[in-house]
Amino acid sequence: MDGMVWVWIGFNLFVLAMLAVDLGIFHRDAHVVSVREALTWSVVWIGLALVFNAGLWFFWDRIAPNSGYTNSDAALAFLTGYLIEKALSVDNIFVFVLIFTYFSVPALYQHRVLFWGIIGALVMRGVMIALGATLIKEFHWIIYIFGAFLIFTGIRMATHRTEEVHPDKNPLIRLFKRLMPVTEQYENDKFFIRRAGVLMATPLFLVLLMVETTDLIFAVDSIPAIFAVTQDPFIVYTSNVFAILGLRSLYFVLAGMIHKFYYLKLGLSVVLVFVGAKMLLAETAFKIPTPLSLIVVAAIIGVAVVASLVRARYFVVEEQLPSLPVNPETSVTSAEIATKI
Repeated sequence: MDGMVWVWIGFNLFVLAMLAVDLGIFHRDAHVVSVREALTWSVVWIGLALVFNAGLWFFWDRIAPNSGYTNSDAALAFLTGYLIEKALSVDNIFVFVLIFTYFSVPALYQHRVLFWGIIGALVMRGVMIALGATLIKEFHWIIYIFGAFLIFTGIRMATHRTEEVHPDKNPLIRLFKRLMPVTEQYENDKFFIRRAGVLMATPLFLVLLMVETTDLIFAVDSIPAIFAVTQDPFIVYTSNVFAILGLRSLYFVLAGMIHKFYYLKLGLSVVLVFVGAKMLLAETAFKIPTPLSLIVVAAIIGVAVVASLVRARYFVVEEQLPSLPVNPETSVTSAEIATKI
């Protein structure tokens, strides 16, 4: 790790540069993100992840000569972790749809919320990855706790299919509303404004807090899942970052049809149980190799997606989201939010 300081710095500078280009050039002015635009950005982020993956395949022995991983080991670990995190992020998207619908967030401002939400997610996940890597290094037996937790989470996900948003139960939202006044309606895409010299938050900032806390909850599941694939902090971190960077564009691609992926949550629960079992078997004669893990995870997700699309084609799927307006002209008052929170 000491010899990789400049690699870590270079990677994070690259991420910051890409985010600056995203917000400062392509999304400088608030606008409704079209499916075509979202698809383009999804291709860009996935392409960058694959290019990075190829870089690991060819140059890992120079990046981390003492890691104990071969070039192919590092590349396969990254790709498997990226696929797992990407798949689990789809569950985030369903909850984001619920949050935006619940708060009647105008489509014009949704990208801004997701952008800053992902900035916060990158920071939180970086801290959690560092903590997890330290715990595993100092207390190796904790991998068995992680494995058991993933199996428990997968079973819970399979048996509790309904997702709801409860801002009234979010302690951060309740505490924030006590500490700072909130404006009566959205103020364009601003999170804070000043009125009569008083700093006030807007309802859009409450939405951002909901997005951040929701991602933190999901990270508790997804971070241990990647540690089941590899315990190298750099591979865990970079695979997580690339998956999160593409989450915004993936949201705008899938938000309108996320309800059609009926079996995806069940597929994700099977993935969590599988990676939990992989972690529990890591020190035994039944250790599951990374190439096999990649094949199994891809197969589970593929079957879940295909089965969902087949079901959506032959059955009428009723959307389970509340029909609240999300067009650019919509606004919501604090009084209306108060009736919900």
